[in-house]
Amino acid sequence: MFHPTVARLTYRALLGRRRALILFALPALLVVLAVAVRVLAGADDSTAGGILGVFALGTMVPLIGVIAGTGAIGPEIDDGSVVYLLAKPVSRPTIIITKFLVAIGVTVVFSAVPVLLAGFLLNGNSQQIAVGYAVAAAIASVAYSALFLLFGTITRHAVVFGLVYALVWESLVGNLIPGAKTLSVQQWALAVGQKAAAEGAIASDVQLPLAISLLVALTAAATWYASRRLKALTLAGEE
Repeated sequence: MFHPTVARLTYRALLGRRRALILFALPALLVVLAVAVRVLAGADDSTAGGILGVFALGTMVPLIGVIAGTGAIGPEIDDGSVVYLLAKPVSRPTIIITKFLVAIGVTVVFSAVPVLLAGFLLNGNSQQIAVGYAVAAAIASVAYSALFLLFGTITRHAVVFGLVYALVWESLVGNLIPGAKTLSVQQWALAVGQKAAAEGAIASDVQLPLAISLLVALTAAATWYASRRLKALTLAGEE
């Protein structure tokens, strides 16, 4: 279910000049912010949790997920080059799963790793805050990769839809409206990160069993339906 050639082409597309600049800029901004806060305010657990929770997990991680998830397949559909890929003797689920795994790898490297580094810079990993938020970022990366890869297969405006979801739903609605928090990837990831941090260091509005169930369900459903959409795209092209 993993095709090395598809993976290599996907990595090359994701790490092209324009996308690479954005992918590097967001983590760099987080690290610079962490250094500035540590120098100006010193080590503080509350400040570290605020920066890692609001800016890193609430904004940076979903934005990187949008770039990696939609960029894994969206541009190929837009410019028509996906036809050449679909003409190869590679099953559609293999293509989707390979691109999904590549998107996860890119998102984790550019989100979870900088979050861990920023956490150590902010408070030296006091109360395991850095590890907890890094785990949450890694978990969120999986769900975001599946969701935004699906967006890339169902619409030519995947980036727009992804940004609306990331900035409006995750950053705004999911943090302000109590009922919406249950349907927030960020809250699901926080429930997992909560277990990796010290007791009371990270809070989530979703219980761990429900969070894990929803994460698995979203990831599986999005990946499955993306494969179905790719098959439909093939049939449309043949007709």
